[in-house]
Amino acid sequence: MKPPSLTIGIEEEYQIIDPQTRELRSYITQILEEGKLTLREQLKPELHQAMVEVGSTVCKTPAELREELVRLRRSVMELAAKNGLKIVAAGTHPFSSWLTQEITPQERYMGVKQDMQELAQRLLIFGTHVHIGIEDREFLIDCMNVVRYLLPHLLCLSGSSPFWMGRNTGLKSYRSIIFRNFPRSGIPRVFDSWQDFNYLVDTLVNTNTIPDGSKIWWDVRPNWSYPTIEFRVCDVCTRVDEAICIAAIFQAIIYKLWKLRRDNLTFRVYPVELIEENKWRAVRYGLDGKLIDFGKQQELPARDLIRELIEWFIGDVIDELGSRQEIEYAYRILNEGSSADRQLATFQRTGDLKAVVDQLIQETSEGVIIT
Repeated sequence: MKPPSLTIGIEEEYQIIDPQTRELRSYITQILEEGKLTLREQLKPELHQAMVEVGSTVCKTPAELREELVRLRRSVMELAAKNGLKIVAAGTHPFSSWLTQEITPQERYMGVKQDMQELAQRLLIFGTHVHIGIEDREFLIDCMNVVRYLLPHLLCLSGSSPFWMGRNTGLKSYRSIIFRNFPRSGIPRVFDSWQDFNYLVDTLVNTNTIPDGSKIWWDVRPNWSYPTIEFRVCDVCTRVDEAICIAAIFQAIIYKLWKLRRDNLTFRVYPVELIEENKWRAVRYGLDGKLIDFGKQQELPARDLIRELIEWFIGDVIDELGSRQEIEYAYRILNEGSSADRQLATFQRTGDLKAVVDQLIQETSEGVIIT
């Protein structure tokens, strides 16, 4: 049985910030014009003009991906700096309003606005998408069924959206709530086979519901353009090291599942309703909450279950992949808190959401801009 390539890639969505007002600033058109020579297809617009998306090349290891992501972040920061602007990686802006944001005037995004109406305008959120190469479509579906269980664990690590329109939402990932309003989003159901999945896509295409599988926006999905499984559950990670850690964990999970399958073993598949309960806990409490261990039918501290994921589930493949350093960064997140936790601590200390934006600007550039 041939193993998957386990190639690794990442897409990140950033906020464009005016450092004087700390508000979002519509500037994507200028960044695209100036960046097309250096970044070409790796730099993309997004729905709102105050957003910019980057996509890595196909990498083999988390270490290689880190070099690539540092280069991309640095390039975007330099492009923004030409007009005195800054870049922030966080799932929501602490206080800018979605009501005043301009939609990018491209046919694709105008089409989304037409289809989704007010929901598109509200979609002022920023995520991290991780791609892991899987060439065998049946194995990809098997993986998707199993990894759904672990998505809330990774959302706890990546939560970076506690604020919305100047309010402390009381949630660690308010981005997840906003995106949940979109159709074909959230945790997918269990699929029996690639044919089962393809039947769903074909039916939606044939009934003029979607043009193709790229308009299925689940938290994990088969990518429609590339032979990858795409993880979409995470808020955009504020620090580069957080993004690489999470990408490395996803890669290790897929490798572990392949080894189990090779040995004719697997992991239990749980119903979507139970996984949604854990996702809600991750959205609401993040690392400070409890997740349900469905096997034991117990709730346990999220931090304990994340450690168990790293040490018990993927612990035996980390060194084979050479990604121990990247994955063990998760322990720093467990100790210091997620981006959401750090934002909330700054706000509690200062009472000033502009101070939160300043912190996000600084953390987004950590390890990227040498000062």
